[in-house]
Amino acid sequence: MGWMSRKNLVEPCPVNMVQSFAMKNRLETGTINANDLLKRVSRSFYLTLRILPGAIRPQLSLAYLLARATDTVADTDAIAVDERQRVLSELIGSIQAVCVRQKPSVPDLSAFLLTDRSGVSAKYDAEITLLENFETFLNCLPEFPDADREKIRDVLETITRGQQADIQRFGMASGSLNALATDNDLDTYTYEVAGCVGEFWTRLCLDHVFPRDLPGEKRLMADAVRFGKGLQLVNILRDLPEDLQQGRCYIPEQSLLQFGLTPEDLFNHDAMRHFQPLYNGYLDLAEEHLRAGWRYTTSLPFGCVRVRLACAWPILIGIKTLRRLRTVNIISDPRVKITRRDISRILVKSVFLYPRRKAWNRLFYTR
Repeated sequence: MGWMSRKNLVEPCPVNMVQSFAMKNRLETGTINANDLLKRVSRSFYLTLRILPGAIRPQLSLAYLLARATDTVADTDAIAVDERQRVLSELIGSIQAVCVRQKPSVPDLSAFLLTDRSGVSAKYDAEITLLENFETFLNCLPEFPDADREKIRDVLETITRGQQADIQRFGMASGSLNALATDNDLDTYTYEVAGCVGEFWTRLCLDHVFPRDLPGEKRLMADAVRFGKGLQLVNILRDLPEDLQQGRCYIPEQSLLQFGLTPEDLFNHDAMRHFQPLYNGYLDLAEEHLRAGWRYTTSLPFGCVRVRLACAWPILIGIKTLRRLRTVNIISDPRVKITRRDISRILVKSVFLYPRRKAWNRLFYTR
């Protein structure tokens, strides 16, 4: 793209390039192609991972695949709660063992696999493939430096803690509807499954991509956490009807009571006039989090093009989703989705405007 100077496309040299290529070769010459599986389990996050510089892409990709594997175990409702909790604990235990160069004990995942996969959705098929290859991904961890493995271990411990809490909270539903208790529970949940990823991402970038003298590191880390929380809160608000059908209400019961509502009332289309002010408040909170994420993105060094675009895309998709959610009755309307055309426009516009710093910085605020 000739209109962008070559200088702006240069990223710092990866310090762990040998490890990156080693992992890539191990994954793509074995029984599974990691890039293909990443695309199958997450089309949206795959875009972000693909554009990241090579210095951090393998770590983030592997951590994501391992987290999706634990999430698949946590979400398999056909398996008893106690069994899911046990297997989840064994999975994180095996990750911890490998990260400190000990021989792991990989749990038996056969109960979570299907022998006949005909007729299953593409997403579910990808998740089964992920579990089948868990040990392959696990064996890639030693390819990374000690500091990177420690970061991967820490973020996965936090994520699985949130997954275990989710099983405990909703796994016993048995056809009933359970809800988070308070806003503090909601904040803790969004941190454990997403906010911690912002910290992980930033620490990797500070080690391998960003200049050593990057100012405002404390503020950067705080915004990184809010960035992740915001993306998760968008998912919660968008997926409300689907979660309710599965017996899960992430809108805290305490907040609902303040508006004279119970979680069960959210099945009633007429309840929206009472629920809308509360729902709007959470939309506002999600937007505030994403605004902090945009501040995070625009504060990064301008020469870190790939990282800035990788941050910008989910934020811009998220803010567009929030704006659409403000125009619908989430209780009765179909799930709000951003189309592939919308995503393509966001990607193209963000790249086209990148050399024009002021115009690019205003993308978040463009209606």
